[in-house]
Amino acid sequence: MSKKAIVLLSGGLDSITVLAHAKQQGFRCYALSFDYGQRHNAELKAATQIAAYYQVEQHKIIRLGLDSIGGSALTDSHIAVPDTLQMGIPVTYVPARNTIFLAFALGWAEVLSLHDIFIGVNAVDYSGYPDCRPEFIQAFQNLANLATKAGVEGQHFSIHTPLISLSKAEIIIKGVSLGVDYQQTVSCYSADDQGRACRVCDACRLRAVGFAQAGLADPTRYQS
Repeated sequence: MSKKAIVLLSGGLDSITVLAHAKQQGFRCYALSFDYGQRHNAELKAATQIAAYYQVEQHKIIRLGLDSIGGSALTDSHIAVPDTLQMGIPVTYVPARNTIFLAFALGWAEVLSLHDIFIGVNAVDYSGYPDCRPEFIQAFQNLANLATKAGVEGQHFSIHTPLISLSKAEIIIKGVSLGVDYQQTVSCYSADDQGRACRVCDACRLRAVGFAQAGLADPTRYQS
């Protein structure tokens, strides 16, 4: 395999599916995760295990202090994670998160002399986040090719979003076809230290509905 790619790996359902997809497409994968000040590190433990299982070329976990600016229920302990469905952009939106994550991925891509970046954003079954839309991805790809030495020298960057138009059920079905074990993953916004999910946050609800609509048993470990 001569193709190389960076895969953003959160440790959740979508990112493991993207990693499995990139591997199936013949990419040698470099996994990138972030300790950004989120409420728990269970997803990072999951990401570490997933990266080892898929034998990625390298797995980096970068520390970002997004909790120092707060503004989200995921990074500010004074803002509660909601247990009811919210209209509009919910308080679990982390300001500029995907912009920051992709910027780090772009920098590492230049260092590694690779031009493909995979991210598991989704514009169908998602929580209303503005940085999960196709328009954002296209805009960032344009930026990547304008703002880098590689881009100026004519080496085109591609931001791959293989899940962007799929429902959660379709993502799960795709992952199962790729042999993904979703029991390895943590999606919950309020998971405990053992990675067990709360059942009631948006992420838990979307995940449970996805398995139900896919007609598959939910392997998620719950707190109760």
